[in-house]
Amino acid sequence: MTKIEWVRNADESQGKTWNPVTGCSAVSEGCRNCYARRMARRLAGRCGYPEYPRHFDVTLHSDRLDVPLRRKKPTTYFVCSMSDLFHKDVPPWFVCEVWQVMRECPRHTFQILTKRPGRMLRLIETYIADHEFGIEPLPNTWLGVSCENQATADERVPLLLQIPAAVRFVSCEPLLGPIDFGNHGWYWPDDGPEIGYDPPSWIIVGGESGPGARPMPPNWARSLRDQCREAGIPHFFKQHGAWLHESQFLEPVTIHTPGIVTFEEWDFPTHRWPDGSQSYRVGKKMAGRLLDGREWNEMPEV
Repeated sequence: MTKIEWVRNADESQGKTWNPVTGCSAVSEGCRNCYARRMARRLAGRCGYPEYPRHFDVTLHSDRLDVPLRRKKPTTYFVCSMSDLFHKDVPPWFVCEVWQVMRECPRHTFQILTKRPGRMLRLIETYIADHEFGIEPLPNTWLGVSCENQATADERVPLLLQIPAAVRFVSCEPLLGPIDFGNHGWYWPDDGPEIGYDPPSWIIVGGESGPGARPMPPNWARSLRDQCREAGIPHFFKQHGAWLHESQFLEPVTIHTPGIVTFEEWDFPTHRWPDGSQSYRVGKKMAGRLLDGREWNEMPEV
């Protein structure tokens, strides 16, 4: 079972991860504090990870391909949570092996995130289509891109929207800057002629956690929430991350480290924003998942 909040089974229980590939390499600022790299270093020489310092080299795990085949209970799998299935070092034939397993498991749901939608598009249009899969999307497979700011959204989302999929989704985590999806050619409900691409089916938003985490002001998350509401797109707010903005402390006097001191007495590291407001590094658990006093756990309809 995974602790990733948005990997959920149909009954609302937590799903699982499936890692037929491990290891990756950085492509943008969102990779700087990669949790998968930290975990691979901790597990170096164990659990199928190479010895340090090659612990995060792209590694194929053919022995893990049958994991979903052996599970009878319908389950949601996050595919390659410790890698990127469309990394250049993952050969096309192995991507097809993964595709074949997903096709043989219609009872399961598979969620795939990539920062390399160009290669995903090329493989689906060519290699995968040529190997008896066709270009029709698998009804149990969700394809998504991860983007952290406007530049990566402008680069990756238009490519995603060209790819046939049962569900196309965008993960804005770690959110390192504001994102406006208005210039991506989506058509919006009741806006007249349908032009451009359909919008994604789902958008996930989250701040950064872990060592070196960078703060996220809530206005960036609010903007994406409001864009989703305007477009009728389900929105999932995963977390604030390690930092919490002062505006999200609903009752500052009552927020404290249990059994130690009140919030006002605790010496949290601070980050001051240009408008003079502050964020506090309180840790992922204390920062929580509430945005403006509530959770946002919307899921796409399939």
